[in-house]
Amino acid sequence: MKRFLFLTVLLISPLTVLAQDWQFRDGDRALDHAEVMALTEGQTLVFFDEGQSKFSSGGAYSYTYASGESAFGRYRVKPDGTVCIDYRNGFARCDRYVESGTRIVMLTEKGERFPIRARSAE
Repeated sequence: MKRFLFLTVLLISPLTVLAQDWQFRDGDRALDHAEVMALTEGQTLVFFDEGQSKFSSGGAYSYTYASGESAFGRYRVKPDGTVCIDYRNGFARCDRYVESGTRIVMLTEKGERFPIRARSAE
């Protein structure tokens, strides 16, 4: 049993390190927990492809594609500001938000970058 546990830890540890290796660019500043909470909680973020991430105050999450289809799940903000989403279909992912120049950009664990459109004044 101890060998199994030891092997499991050895196999999972490198994956955890890799998953947290965010591909920041020069000039990126990671948003901290408080900034991410202000950005997400009870808010809808709109991306340039018209996709929308909606973060409800109670932890519910939905992503609506430009086509109108939606994916639902739950989100949580880790102490370091990482946002993790567990979708109803079993898929899960974590993202980081950074300030890059005058934009807020969502970074994925795969190294993708998705700028968020500025909110229009209402």
